[in-house]
Amino acid sequence: MFYYLLKYVVLGPLLRLTFRPRIEGLAHVPDSGAAIVAGNHLSFSDHFLMPAVLKRRITFLAKAEYFTGPGIKGRLTAAFFRSAGQIPVDRSGKDAGQAAIREGLGVLSKGELLGIYPEGTRSHDGRLYKGKVGVAVMALKAGVPVIPCAMIGTFEAQPPGRKIPRIHPVVIRFGKPLDFSRYAGMEHEKAILRAVTDEIMYAILALSEQEYVDKYAAVVKAEEAEQTARERKFPRLPLS
Repeated sequence: MFYYLLKYVVLGPLLRLTFRPRIEGLAHVPDSGAAIVAGNHLSFSDHFLMPAVLKRRITFLAKAEYFTGPGIKGRLTAAFFRSAGQIPVDRSGKDAGQAAIREGLGVLSKGELLGIYPEGTRSHDGRLYKGKVGVAVMALKAGVPVIPCAMIGTFEAQPPGRKIPRIHPVVIRFGKPLDFSRYAGMEHEKAILRAVTDEIMYAILALSEQEYVDKYAAVVKAEEAEQTARERKFPRLPLS
């Protein structure tokens, strides 16, 4: 009930009025039946804009930090995500990926839409990064299509670190469903999972027209943070 109240009464109309998103390819999202919507992830506002334009309810696997924040803000954020039916996923530890897959398969087993960001985290610089294979595991195990989705303009509207979005044109583009039934029963083959994931990321790339980086976003973030820390510790001396 709270999900539909947010979508049709509170947030949905506000988001449409503020961003006036242009929607392309919405007919590619099936009216019924289980499916995965796999998109790029540029901004915190992605969590709200995509569900606002879809006709069906969609459940996202959200990072557990959204449910464990301190203080009043943390409690309000957790209450919002729980009320909206989003599922917390702990991304730490060796079993984190398996837990996310179990939760995602549970959503798909009910014939619902599952939203997932294969990059595993928000892009910190607007580029598209290598996808993790969890989306391929779920697609093959559940035997469901994957609808690629590109969020365009949300990075400019609300880049990481910006709390209040700025007004900026937004395009939400859905691609044709990807059918991986030819790989049925091969969800334990590493090469197949990589190939399926790369095909999904290529479809997202074609829709978004971002620059692609063949490395995991989390790895690049860690490398850049390490480089920044090193430069602070050992600043370059000016050339005389």
